Amino acid sequence: MTLREIIADEIFRVGAIPFSRFMQLCLYHPQLGYYSREHEQFGRDGDFYTSSDVHAVYGRLLARQFDEMWRALRSPGRVTVVELGPGRGLFAHDVLNWAAGRFPAFATALHYVLIESSPSLHSRLQQRFADEIAAGRVSLFRSIADAPQCDAAIVFANEFFDAVPVDVISGPGQLYIESDASGGFGETWREPDEAARRFVAEFGVAPGARERVEAAPQLRALVAEIAAKFDRGFGIVVDYGYTRPELEAGLHRDTLRAFHRHRLRTNLLASPGEQDITADVNFTAIAQLARRAGLEAMPLLRQSQFLIGIGEPTQFADVFDGCMLPQEHTKRALQLKHLITPEGLGEAFKVLVLYRGVERESVQRLSGMAFTR
Repeated sequence: MTLREIIADEIFRVGAIPFSRFMQLCLYHPQLGYYSREHEQFGRDGDFYTSSDVHAVYGRLLARQFDEMWRALRSPGRVTVVELGPGRGLFAHDVLNWAAGRFPAFATALHYVLIESSPSLHSRLQQRFADEIAAGRVSLFRSIADAPQCDAAIVFANEFFDAVPVDVISGPGQLYIESDASGGFGETWREPDEAARRFVAEFGVAPGARERVEAAPQLRALVAEIAAKFDRGFGIVVDYGYTRPELEAGLHRDTLRAFHRHRLRTNLLASPGEQDITADVNFTAIAQLARRAGLEAMPLLRQSQFLIGIGEPTQFADVFDGCMLPQEHTKRALQLKHLITPEGLGEAFKVLVLYRGVERESVQRLSGMAFTR
């Protein structure tokens, strides 16, 4: 059966399904979901770019920040970096290599944990990090629940939360997906369920008659599960998203969209499993849910502020290391520009730093937090 047929069969059996269920099946069906299929999702040959696709400089700068965080934790003999949704492992590879060469004390204490639910990507990561896994420096798990409990940890989530399935709320109610007469899928509206209604009341805004807003009730359990995995440490969430005041100002309404071959597609119901579906992240919800789970949150930053804070003290030495020719220096400068300028990823992406078991003054002294001081 195709994924379209599987979804249609479920609708036939149970009736119209919430959009969050449709999105869950499209992205994460074990065999046919977008992230489960054997195809290239990332980079030039895929559907979208991440910061790690730009250049290894992203991982280099974050390795420097991880080293500072380890020192803020008073340099424990073992610290676990947990990466959620590592994809092909480019970022992990860059961090491990740069830490080994530039921050040997941190590298000796570092154990890297990859959490990847996609069967195809899980297999690729096993192959890529076979030596590190055999040596005990890297571990690979399919879910957060499978990962071990950590004393000291740094949890890193880059473009992870934007793929959490969401519900859609509008004036007519909550969006459900039904089968239409032509064999495709159509929209219908129902009374909002309690989980979606509560999420909007706590972290969102009531939409106007023709407006749509997203609700992500799954964040409650997800954030709590992540926070429960470590006793002290940091969380770094990097994604495109918004705060509740921005919602109240009329921004970030109806942010659901799909991508295929780097092109924006407006029909979210077409081609199940063949296009990425994503929504802007509610950072107010993540911060408040993290606080309820025992973490503290720093002020939200733009990616440009975060990376400039890390790089400026060393004049971006991590970026330009190894440049022997002027053209190499120019190329690196352009790659850095793409990460930090409004025309690139610098303004679109936000960074939320969470922490527990560390004095706030120590967190504020981190180079990435320079713009919060």
